[in-house]
Amino acid sequence: MNKKIQLIPVMLCFFAMGFVDLVGIASNYVKADLQLTDAAANIFPSLVFFWFLIFSVPTGILMNRIGRKNTVLLSLVVTVVSLVMPIFGESYGYMLAAFSLLGIGNALMQTSLNPLITNVIQGDQLASMMTFGQFVKAIASFMAPYIAMWGATAALPTFGLGWKVLFPIYGAIGILAALLLAVSPIRREQVSGKASGFAASFRLLGKSVVLLCFLSIMCHVGIDVGTNTTAPKLLMERVGMSLTEAGFATSLYFIFRTVGCLSGSFILSRFSHKKFLLISIVMLALAICGMFLGTSKAILYVSIALVGFGNSNIFSIVFSQALLAVPEQQNEVSGLMIMGLFGGTIFPLLMGFASDAIGQGGAIAVMGIGVLYLFYYYTKVRE
Repeated sequence: MNKKIQLIPVMLCFFAMGFVDLVGIASNYVKADLQLTDAAANIFPSLVFFWFLIFSVPTGILMNRIGRKNTVLLSLVVTVVSLVMPIFGESYGYMLAAFSLLGIGNALMQTSLNPLITNVIQGDQLASMMTFGQFVKAIASFMAPYIAMWGATAALPTFGLGWKVLFPIYGAIGILAALLLAVSPIRREQVSGKASGFAASFRLLGKSVVLLCFLSIMCHVGIDVGTNTTAPKLLMERVGMSLTEAGFATSLYFIFRTVGCLSGSFILSRFSHKKFLLISIVMLALAICGMFLGTSKAILYVSIALVGFGNSNIFSIVFSQALLAVPEQQNEVSGLMIMGLFGGTIFPLLMGFASDAIGQGGAIAVMGIGVLYLFYYYTKVRE
């Protein structure tokens, strides 16, 4: 029972980890408010995920000094500050600063929160608990567009904040998560050895399997962030929806991603990882074709849902393959895989330029390149 109580604040922290995905719907509202181009608006999700490149390995070093729990608490403080900032300003530079802090806080959290679970749960239950954490994270992800839509259409309850009411709501939950984690009696882990450094991590890219996994993580996150950002724009362009109506597309994506996370732990425990990876990639390919060619609301909705389910378990499959490939250097591999989240910076930037040039079909084509790479990765995966 004591362990279950300790897991409550940890799971609430996973919910807070999902706050980073609000950047997709928020960038669309900021684009409308400030009358930005797609390329300028896509800077926001790109900037958020840029910080994974910078902070993942230093966070490992920090954890050795102050412990995992304190590192997660620090990440929550940074995250809450980032969520408070948009309440008091809305200029382009100010929002860039707020989303930068959101990215930094999430980089700290992504690197430290999963290891923190091992301070409470060990053995056979560890993998299932991490999967459940991803499920909790996904709940926060698909709630964000609904809260933003409610704020954009409600009157007095938003206190004049409009869609930005999303920020104080999530900020309050972040404060609650920090307070519960601070008083939780989670034991301090024993630190052994030195934290991985940049040189040790990058040297592992010389191993082909690690390089393949690293690039796969970049493609997975690029498709994830790209869909999160582009799905509403696609419906606005093809079907003529308003931004408020089109915001449901982001929620639809995360609903099916949540279903995929919840079912994935069951499927992967009973089914070949390689075969399930192929099924997931085929779903992504069908979805890309549907989004590229589709002109009806039904086809676009089905395609967005397919991306959500197909992309939901690729990270865990690729991450586990990387760890198994180099078992003697798992810390270095873990840091490198987290740095692969930098794909969330590269893909939206390229998609923004492509959509400005030829419409949202150009952005979908960029995601299609990521899917093609995943097919190549599948041919290299061990059974």
